[in-house]
Amino acid sequence: MSVVKSPLSEADLKTVGDALRGALVDLVDLALVAKQVHWNVVGPRFRSVHLQLDEVVATARQHSDTVAERSSAIGVTPDARAKTVAAQSAIGSVPDGWIKDVDAVQTLVDALAAVIGRMRERIEATEKPDPVTQDILIGLTADLEKHAWMFQAEAV
Repeated sequence: MSVVKSPLSEADLKTVGDALRGALVDLVDLALVAKQVHWNVVGPRFRSVHLQLDEVVATARQHSDTVAERSSAIGVTPDARAKTVAAQSAIGSVPDGWIKDVDAVQTLVDALAAVIGRMRERIEATEKPDPVTQDILIGLTADLEKHAWMFQAEAV
């Protein structure tokens, strides 16, 4: 049952809905991973990495809400339940315990690369069926790529 009537055809709705649901999963997991690392980072660069991680969390949370609301607007129910995120995220697991600052940075470099790669696929997939969704995905990917650049610069 769909409460919201979509302006998209069934085929386009499937493509765009899959892209939005996948984006939501990746953004929610990125926020969780960054927060987990934020709580456990240690080392000489603790403060700068700690603060930088919170910036990633804020970006991921902001964009996850935008993505979920776009999904709802076109008649696709958002799904960011824990079991869905755990089953579908592209991000690897975070080690238990304290995380050295250099390892924290590398964890975020890897997580951002995984998410950005999938976002770029979604950008391409939504170009024709829904430029509005594509625009949202382009904007959030630009923000994620800025974070990726900053963490890569930290990793040198």
